[in-house]
Amino acid sequence: MREAIAAIRNRLDRVGIVLSGLCALHCILSIVLVSALGLGGQALLAPSIHEIGLALAVAVGAVTLGIGAWRHGAPGPLLIGTCGVALMTSALLVGHGLPEALLTIAGVVLVAAAHIRNLRHAA
Repeated sequence: MREAIAAIRNRLDRVGIVLSGLCALHCILSIVLVSALGLGGQALLAPSIHEIGLALAVAVGAVTLGIGAWRHGAPGPLLIGTCGVALMTSALLVGHGLPEALLTIAGVVLVAAAHIRNLRHAA
């Protein structure tokens, strides 16, 4: 049973890393496509995309990083992930533009780093 839970947590950590990368890519592409080409503003900058992304980050992070901190006794990944989610949340409050993108990208980098550290602690 423990091995099955560890395997699920490891998979979810990897999902968290992929989601973080996709989020950063979305931010960069949104800025380029909307500001340089004027394309896709309504779809790429829709608030629901950002709210769903944040909800996924919170859900995956809470499960994997929370279980990880409990299992290996190292709270570092959970604290780093929490800081990343806080930055991502603050990005929702500043409106679209460069500040939002910078806060989001900084947040997803921290969340991805937290998942990577969590995987390393599990090994």
